[in-house]
Amino acid sequence: MYSGETDKMTTGPTIIAEIGVILYPDVQLAAVYGLTDLFRIAGEMSAARGGPTAPVIRVSHWRQADKGAKIECAFDSHPGSLHNPGHLIAPPSLVLPGKMQPMDGFAAWLSARHAEGTTLCSVCAGAFVLGETGLLGGRPATTHWAFAEALAERFPTIRVETDRMVIDDGDIITAGGILAWTDLGLTLVERLLGPSTMLATARFLLVDPPGRTQRPYDHFVPRLDHGDAAILKVQHWLQATAAKAHAVPALAKRAGLEERTFLRRFRKATSLRPTEYAQQIRIAKAREALELSRRPVAQIAWEVGYGDAAAFRKLFLRITGLSPADYRNRFGVAA
Repeated sequence: MYSGETDKMTTGPTIIAEIGVILYPDVQLAAVYGLTDLFRIAGEMSAARGGPTAPVIRVSHWRQADKGAKIECAFDSHPGSLHNPGHLIAPPSLVLPGKMQPMDGFAAWLSARHAEGTTLCSVCAGAFVLGETGLLGGRPATTHWAFAEALAERFPTIRVETDRMVIDDGDIITAGGILAWTDLGLTLVERLLGPSTMLATARFLLVDPPGRTQRPYDHFVPRLDHGDAAILKVQHWLQATAAKAHAVPALAKRAGLEERTFLRRFRKATSLRPTEYAQQIRIAKAREALELSRRPVAQIAWEVGYGDAAAFRKLFLRITGLSPADYRNRFGVAA
């Protein structure tokens, strides 16, 4: 089924590479077809610059009809020659990671292709498919920020990083959010067809070129299911008071614990120090104010508990990856 030869057509475009997209159970078809269309548009952008023999990307879809069955090609944009996908993509899933079916067949197939030199890629929950291959152990990888903890718990040897939307680790590329298939697709277009074609494709699709970060889209979701009633009591109080007061002695007293015990249990329950937890609550309030109002940044800083507007701006940038002004320009909905 596989051939090591590059497929070149004498009367048409040069097929510079094949990218395979896997159709695992509950895969998000919007991403499958979106990637297929993106690579086709990239080919058209390439032809507009280089003529009818300009390089294009061949796209194939791969599925397993039944458990234990052979994984076969279900779609081919340029049929007629043997397959040799240099890249294989695991798109997002329509179900949460905890409900994804085991991917034993695809995991073994992907591992075999990787051993033959194929670069493996994933988008969002597709990282769990790659995780089953065992090839991500000890390597950096990203997924949707909401799934990062689940990925780290299921595959503890993966270095899960969600700051970047795309992590290109050479022979393995992972992308973060549900719609990060555009970032991954453009990353592969740049790799295979060059930066000019990638930028032309991005402009045509009206999407940002690769290089975005997930941090502006992340939002604070406190852990409340840890089972520590004393810490949960403090969390509820911090949320209700917008963390205006968060001195450790007062919080420990509210929890009925000695300070050192409180700090240890708070960190274990929430994965954050009390000060970091309070910062997340305050910044979440500031985000909402920036999105829904035109109030000055200094006023919002004071409202959420920061008397020093400059310090607030630094903290906001560190947590979200954007300055307050840039965040408002991107996400603000107030007239």
